[in-house]
This record gives sequence, C-alpha cells and structure tokens, in this order.
Amino acid sequence: MGANGVPSSRRGGIGKTPFTVLRGLWRGLFEDMAKTRPAFVQDLAWRLEASGFDLFTALIRALPIDLASDLGAALARALGPLTRNHRAAERNLRLAFPHMGDTERRALLRQQWDNVGRVFFEFPIMDRLTPQSGRVEMVGGERLARIAASGTPVVFVSGHFSNWEIMPAAILAAGIACEITYRAANNPYVDARIKASRARYGVRLFAPKGGDGAKELLSGLKEGRSVALMNDQKYDGGVAAPFFGRTVHTLPAGVRLALRFGASLQPMSVQRLKGSRFRCVVHEPIAFEQTGARTADIESGVRAVNAFIEARVRERPHEWFWVHRRWPAEAYAELAAQGY
Repeated sequence: MGANGVPSSRRGGIGKTPFTVLRGLWRGLFEDMAKTRPAFVQDLAWRLEASGFDLFTALIRALPIDLASDLGAALARALGPLTRNHRAAERNLRLAFPHMGDTERRALLRQQWDNVGRVFFEFPIMDRLTPQSGRVEMVGGERLARIAASGTPVVFVSGHFSNWEIMPAAILAAGIACEITYRAANNPYVDARIKASRARYGVRLFAPKGGDGAKELLSGLKEGRSVALMNDQKYDGGVAAPFFGRTVHTLPAGVRLALRFGASLQPMSVQRLKGSRFRCVVHEPIAFEQTGARTADIESGVRAVNAFIEARVRERPHEWFWVHRRWPAEAYAELAAQGY
C-alpha cells in the first residue's frame, strides 16, 4: 500500500500498452529465454528488441492507416489461436458467458483477435487517430469541454475496450491536464520509445506503477490535474466485488482518489466503428453511495465501476481484452475440473 492509502503494487500494472500485448503473444508461441543472463547479454537483447521495435514502427508508419490496421487484424487472426493466450481468452469467455454456444464462442474469439491485432498495429500511428484526425467520433464530448473549462480535476476510469489508446488522446485533445497511468515495459529502451510515441499525440504526464506512480497521482490531483486509470484488470489484494456473477478483486485507487479529493468518477469507453474509425463515449459520471464510512464507500464505488465495465463488455464483447486472467484462481480451477 502506497502513501495515503493509494495502492502501490499490483499484478500486471494498471494498464497495458499494445507492446505488452505483443510480448504476451510472442511468449505464447515460444518458450521464454533463460531468466538469468549476464548483464551485458541482457543489455544486448534489450537493444536488439528495441531495434526491432524501431523497424516495426517505421514500416507501419509508412503504410496507409487502414492497411496497417487490416494487416494487424489478419496476422492476429492467424497467429493468435496458436498461442496459449487463446486458451486464456476461451476460458474467460466460458466464465463470463457460461451458456454461450461453441459456434458463437469461436466466432467471438476470432473477432477479439482481429481487434487485438488492429490495436497493436495502430499504436505506432496513434498520432493519426486523434479526434482532430476525423477518425474519432466523440459522444458526450461536451463533458470533457466542461471539465477543461472548470479546471476541476476528475478521476477518469475505463477498461481495455477497442483501441484503448483513443481515450487519453481524446482527454488531452480537449485541453485537460491529466496524469495517465501505465505499466512500464521491462525493456528500458523500448519503454523510452513507447513514451516518445505517446508524446506524439500529447501524452506527456506518466504515472508508472509502484509507489512513485501513487505519489504522482496524489500530487497531480492536489495541483489540479485529472488522473486516468484502467479498472478492468485483476488486482491481488484489491476490493472484492461482483463481475459477471463472480467475485473478483479490483483496483480501488480510482475510487479512493475520488473520495479523498471530492472528484467525480468520470467513465469513458471506446468503440470501433469500422477499420481504424472509432467512437469515444464520455458517459455520465459514476454515482455511488457516500456515507462517510470509508471502507463501505470504497466498496460501493468499486462495485459501481465493475458494473460499468461489465455493461460495456456485454454491449461489445468482441472489443474487450479477453486474454487477461481477470477472475480468481478458483474460477479457473472450476473450469479445469470440467475439462476446460
């Protein structure tokens, strides 16, 4: 637990970059290399990986936007089912939609790989997928305008919907100063490149996972900056709350911060319209019971956030990031006992 009650450690980080998605897919196809390496070998491996990242970025940026996105979709549809992440996604679908038929489940798995591939191949060209590009339709954008005009910070919450990088791009395009939480890449050279890539579409205030990130969120709100968090991942030691009829553990930081600073919980979601065109929705602020009993109020807020995430997933299940192990180990053990 970090300073002032903001969690400072977590499993998997607050949010994923498309690069961490690719690493997961890669490790699903091939065994991890030896974990213990001499420092110079590790540094060489990092530099080679960063060179590959540079080459990939250059190639994608040379392509038309829709072609790049279509290429990513085609590759992920072909390679995704070969990875161990495919089984994770299938098991998650069984937990969320236990009555879904096999045919529908297979179709949904294919669709979610299509989206994952698009997200990764769109990352190097995110500066061309901002609201100013004409490729992002804003719904409820007036709420962002009011937040920017008021100068009053809010706590943005969302999940890994469609291309989730659209959300920070939309927040910043509205003129809102905002700390964006993220999970740093293990490779420091690639991490620097990811930050530089995000800076092209305005993301410059980063709050990394850990104690330092918690301090940055707190200081940001104190200084009038909003904060943005992803709230759809497993968080060991988090608040227990329902999600698709099962109890999961959820990061409470957003609710804690909203309560401490009297800030609104402002949810957002992203929908893919066709190819690399999107709809970014700024929803009504999340209302939850605030009685003054801190523990009960935090639990109430987390339940409300989970309900928001679940509703968005049910609306467009093919656009959620299904490869993350969202449910507790007992849920997966139940599936294993059933032969899944």
